[in-house]
Amino acid sequence: MIYFDNSATSPVDEEVLDAMIPYLKEEYGNPSSKYYCKAVNAYHAVEQARDSVAALLGAKPEEIIFTSGATESTNFIIKGYMDYRRYYGDGKNHLITSAAEHKATLNTCKYLNGDLYSNNDPTISLFGDKKRVDRGYEATFVDVNEIGEVTAEAVLDAVRPNTALVSAIYVNNETGTISDVASIADICRERDIAFHSDLTQAVGKKRINVHEMGLDYASCSAHKIYGPKGIGAAYLKSDDYGIQPITAFMHGGEQEYGFRGGTLAVHDIVGFGKAAEIAVRDEVKNEERLLVLDRLLVDGIKEIPDLSLTNPSEKRLPGIVSIIVDRKDFNNERFIKKISGQVALSTGSACSAGEPSHVIKAIGLEKSVSKILRITINKFTSKEDIEILLELLKTNL
Repeated sequence: MIYFDNSATSPVDEEVLDAMIPYLKEEYGNPSSKYYCKAVNAYHAVEQARDSVAALLGAKPEEIIFTSGATESTNFIIKGYMDYRRYYGDGKNHLITSAAEHKATLNTCKYLNGDLYSNNDPTISLFGDKKRVDRGYEATFVDVNEIGEVTAEAVLDAVRPNTALVSAIYVNNETGTISDVASIADICRERDIAFHSDLTQAVGKKRINVHEMGLDYASCSAHKIYGPKGIGAAYLKSDDYGIQPITAFMHGGEQEYGFRGGTLAVHDIVGFGKAAEIAVRDEVKNEERLLVLDRLLVDGIKEIPDLSLTNPSEKRLPGIVSIIVDRKDFNNERFIKKISGQVALSTGSACSAGEPSHVIKAIGLEKSVSKILRITINKFTSKEDIEILLELLKTNL
């Protein structure tokens, strides 16, 4: 099977796997223990991985907190910052995000805004009526433009006197759209507003420097850069006095500077560190390779009748290609099932499985939701893989 669902997850690099195995077999010590060799070795392995992840993000090692993934990082940052600023800071309680964010951001903001419900939510009565919960926060969900870009103008228009935080995705996980986060950061800095960005889809595919981008907070995951699942990082900006105050996400021990209690998953952290190290080492080579393959794919798509890109602009990260199949009888779910023995594709985000894409709706293509295919490339993809996919699209649509 040829794999084109890399925005959902990527294959684990063999170098990463080799780096992890010793920490599952021989070096199984707890890095929070002291003095004996297995504990010391585990501690140094974690700190070496922290250095590597920091280098990947253009951050300082002490600004990296290991989490279970970008979803946890995003929850930690948004909830933790808003909690601290509201109760221990200046009382500001308003946050801004976009309508096309990853569900980790979108639903965290909906939760704080008091309008996220589930089947077992106690705010839903026996008759199915929903009562909005006042959690003490307000959220504004700004519209994106026709390619899914979060613009600085939209953010500026949404700023209020009580705005504390803006969260805007850097590279959209469904359309590949790149937003100008540096301009949004300028707006935030001038108004004492903290700025968080989900970097998950950009890391390892595009050079990242959180300091140059003006970010206060950022989220990412290892499994999008050929590392293991279940491990990610939160970037928390520091100053001369250390990391800026934020409420801890998991209370317990003093692991991760007290921000996230619990025994560290050393093998996963080591894998993340190795994946980050490889990403930095092979940055130029991988970017050039993705660009070549992306051009081959897009040029081939343009030659097939009734196919078009959801984002045909230059503000798209190579390797993430979202297409519309403009044929009356086409259904993306049926098509993906039909070719599933040969090729792995998706209709959009794996985190939105089972419901129409909110991103596609946000860019004004709601009527085309069932016509969308997302094709995402990895560093192991070959030209032959692209050619096989194009042939399948030509003959099976």
